[in-house]
Amino acid sequence: MRTEARSSVFTIPGAPVPSDVASAAPLRIVSFTLEAGRYALPLAAVERVVPVVEFTPLPKAPEIVLGIVNQGGRIIPVVNVRRRFGHPQREVQLSDQLIVARTSRRRVALLVDGVEGLIERAKHEITQAPDVLPGLEYVRGIAKLADGLVLIHDLNTFLSLEEEQRLDEALAPTGT
Repeated sequence: MRTEARSSVFTIPGAPVPSDVASAAPLRIVSFTLEAGRYALPLAAVERVVPVVEFTPLPKAPEIVLGIVNQGGRIIPVVNVRRRFGHPQREVQLSDQLIVARTSRRRVALLVDGVEGLIERAKHEITQAPDVLPGLEYVRGIAKLADGLVLIHDLNTFLSLEEEQRLDEALAPTGT
């Protein structure tokens, strides 16, 4: 279900947690779409969802960075999720959204097609990614839903060390 509302909070009903695991804290994830795929980030990493805005190109940034935006006085790099996931590139659409999220090192804005909402799953319902998708370090787990699968991403491994360093250099103030 794609939500057309443009507010910063999106919700969809999560599946009920079975009574035998009701005491275990469920994993809460924010689900988003890109092409025909469904992906997610842990809710704890997500600050807000905003409509896409014009971003400024950032010279010397890694190819995965489309540019930067000013969000509440903070300069935030916009990450090209399409490139990371191997999807075909396309022009930014007015219906696209930015997920502003935190990694352990910085805030980033992920350009996505749309945000579906909040999903809750018991931790035992999440398959660990290395068991199914070895070699994809930035995929943390896989949630099974009634209408398909959702890949849950780990933002702390989303950018490579080289990309992080190049981004740091591109964002560093230049001396005069």
